[in-house]
Amino acid sequence: MVRPFKMKNFLVRVLLYSLILSFTPSLFAFAHIGSPGVLVQKQAGKYQVLVNVIPPDVVPGTAKVTVYVESGRASSILARPIYFSSGDEGAPVHDELQAVAENRYEGVVWMMDSGSSSIELNIDGPDGKASLVAPVLSVPTRMEPMPTGTGVGLAALGILLIVLFITTVGASLADGTLKPGQSIPKSYGRKRLVGMGIAAILLGVGLTGWRTWWTSWADGYRNHELYAPTPIQTTVKAKADGPSVLAIRIDTSHFAEGGIKRRRLGFIVPDHGKLMHVFLARTPGLDAFAHLHPDRKELDQFESNLPDLPAGQYLLYADVVFRSGFAETLTDTITIPDRSSKTVAGGKNRPQTDPDDSWLVTEAMGVKPTAVGLPHLDDDMVLCGIPGASSKLSDGSTLLWTDKPAAVLETGTPYVLKFALADAQGKPAPLEPYLGMSGHAAIVRSDGTVYIHLHPVGTYSMAAETFLVDRIADTTRRFQYPDATQFRDSIDRYVARLKQLPEAEKNALLLAGMPAMSHPMKVKNMVEFPYAFPRSGHYRIWVQVKRNGQVLTGVFDTQVKDGLL
Repeated sequence: MVRPFKMKNFLVRVLLYSLILSFTPSLFAFAHIGSPGVLVQKQAGKYQVLVNVIPPDVVPGTAKVTVYVESGRASSILARPIYFSSGDEGAPVHDELQAVAENRYEGVVWMMDSGSSSIELNIDGPDGKASLVAPVLSVPTRMEPMPTGTGVGLAALGILLIVLFITTVGASLADGTLKPGQSIPKSYGRKRLVGMGIAAILLGVGLTGWRTWWTSWADGYRNHELYAPTPIQTTVKAKADGPSVLAIRIDTSHFAEGGIKRRRLGFIVPDHGKLMHVFLARTPGLDAFAHLHPDRKELDQFESNLPDLPAGQYLLYADVVFRSGFAETLTDTITIPDRSSKTVAGGKNRPQTDPDDSWLVTEAMGVKPTAVGLPHLDDDMVLCGIPGASSKLSDGSTLLWTDKPAAVLETGTPYVLKFALADAQGKPAPLEPYLGMSGHAAIVRSDGTVYIHLHPVGTYSMAAETFLVDRIADTTRRFQYPDATQFRDSIDRYVARLKQLPEAEKNALLLAGMPAMSHPMKVKNMVEFPYAFPRSGHYRIWVQVKRNGQVLTGVFDTQVKDGLL
């Protein structure tokens, strides 16, 4: 529901945006590549819920919200959007989600403003009341051309209106001036034509001016409102007496254009204690992988020592989060030169910039990027009659993909990907916190068009959730940014301090800065990640856990086909 005082603006904006978007080409997705949906799995009060939000492609537009109540007795769920720009005070009232199946609720929520936002859910039932927030980026990313039939119909209607207007003006200046029953003088024919001619000229001038305004307005919307990925320039600096350096520079040349292209680089905030998470995957086989955390050298420049990865071309995905909760994935490709004399596979002799950096060199996927129906390397075992997979880790332990729903998964289905760690003797091996959580995962489609960085609580950034929750508690209608230089300096000091802390203290500090996750695992050697694969194809999954102070990476492959619905 939209508040009454917003209804007029709402209707006007929907009409204008829909017309503009009808003539604009489509764009790529932001914040995680090719995977726009948001999955949140959390404990809220006595309710364990899995929330799936599909944000709109255009704004204004509707976000589809589905809530699965996995435990707890819920009788109603309310949802509303809360925008970072206007906070709780500027948010509309709640809409009620409809119960469509047992413990499943669905509905749509209108997203009226672009930018960082969230969906607030209020749950009520016999087990009490609870609320949670699902971070959502409400940014127009996809444009649909106007259907041919609609265009023809509107053109015909416009021509009819123009003809009616011109003939009406001519009649009003001639026939309309006669008394009832009076005959029409011949001179009125010329008068009618003159009136129609003047009306046509004035209408032509008006339509020309309107078209000029419309084109200017549409260009402004296209250039300043539609999401445009922030370009980066990456280079590999080779050193004869040390490790190569990965340098990432954020291209600020388009910032002056304003709107969605501008980024507040001074307000990049740490997520899990890191200002930037960089994932590298060698193409085409995705057989070499790295998870790095570059240091900020300048406002727009980040650097990290490269591990001893094999030479080749790599996909690069760099995740950053801004103070507004806006999360973005910066992408590029890099070429790592051959340094075979110093290459060491398996993560030994690591020339780290950050102690939490990790990497893995393993076998290629074993399938061509366009292959369909080929067997995969992941289904190498059966656990209690259920297909499973195993991955041998560098310390001799084994990571198991348990409870795999099927040998081939389906698109659009929310899965909970569960993994268990066993030591060399096959016994459960307890996990240690890694960057404040029980594990991290990265998923990449074989052609690189889909990428996601997963956490046990979902597909969103924990830093984004923190700032969005704080913004809801803020009673001001407009957020005031602090001094950019002072804010940046304080963040740099915080990140540097984290690096120097013992592991236990660092994880305790990270956990204290996150919203309460209430996401304990019943078995201490297990970690799980909710995810819905957006496209069919072949995927590689890297699961990262920590044991005995060492970051361990397991690799799994799976095939995904289009779902029935």
